[in-house]
Amino acid sequence: MLNLLYDESNVPEIDTLRAKNYDNIDTSEIPDLKRVGVLTSGGDAPGMNAAIRSIVRTGINSGLEIFGVTRGYHGLWKGEMSQINTRDVSETLQRGGTFLMTARSKTFMTKEGVIKGARMMEVYGLDALVVIGGDGSYKGARALARVGVPVIGIPGTIDNDIASTEYTIGYDTAMNTAMECIDKLRDTASSHERCSVIEVMGRHAGYIALNVGIATGAECLLIPEVPYDFDKDVIRVILDGRNKGKRHYIVIVAEGAGSATDIAAKIEEATGIEARPTILGHLQRGGSPTLRDRTMATLMSAHAIECIKEKRLNRLVVLKDGKITDVDIEEGLEMQKTINQKELDKFYLLG
Repeated sequence: MLNLLYDESNVPEIDTLRAKNYDNIDTSEIPDLKRVGVLTSGGDAPGMNAAIRSIVRTGINSGLEIFGVTRGYHGLWKGEMSQINTRDVSETLQRGGTFLMTARSKTFMTKEGVIKGARMMEVYGLDALVVIGGDGSYKGARALARVGVPVIGIPGTIDNDIASTEYTIGYDTAMNTAMECIDKLRDTASSHERCSVIEVMGRHAGYIALNVGIATGAECLLIPEVPYDFDKDVIRVILDGRNKGKRHYIVIVAEGAGSATDIAAKIEEATGIEARPTILGHLQRGGSPTLRDRTMATLMSAHAIECIKEKRLNRLVVLKDGKITDVDIEEGLEMQKTINQKELDKFYLLG
């Protein structure tokens, strides 16, 4: 049973709290956990269904009861949950999206909403919650942990921007989807001697753009982490290519670094070269997950169940040095990672 530290009559300032760290706690003092909830939150990512499937099957085969929470934290505070069995997750491994669905929740972003979510877990007799999502989802899990709900986080976001882990579920599929689209756009750009400006996802992180740029041999790359000089890093590169006999060009821009439509217009005005924008958008979120996303989702989720059975709680499952492990949720959310100029320079050495 949950041991909630607060209720509706005693709502704390959650930002001033810190989640319980289980590293130095005698596990014999922690009651056995029997009922576990699982939800997906934030943007969907290919491989989330594989993660849910693994939670359900590994959990049940480990003696747990698993409850699926629909529509993320919005469904949590509203009590939208039910028990899931192994048959319920059959034929989900290869499906994109998340069959538990996901939704934004303004209510849960408030301290009162967090307490409502925690209380609803108490109503259903849940002992812990597994959250599959990105950085924002992790912050929601941390808020629950701070009021007494044991949580485990599994990284699920196509942006690969969670600092505590080297890899996030959905990243490989999104990159492959973008790469295949750009390869097709290169064919038509070559036929018409055009410049294709392709906008990929990445509001705050340019990992998709960087790796897809390398994989497709793009001429220019713009990401939010590294400032750029438009004349030097885009116009001059295209003109130098034209003067060497090049007749088509690929410019890749992460959505947080600019608008493909605006950039295409500026290129055409400055160079006289026809430039066409393409925004891949949510196309990158869909599709059947790749082998890597299926296996990573499955193994990360199995590790999450291992954490619960061994009573290592309030943890984030991570890939570190190529191995799946876990870190304390407070420590994990304090970590930072970014793309630096040196990493971007490697892209331009290939030009």
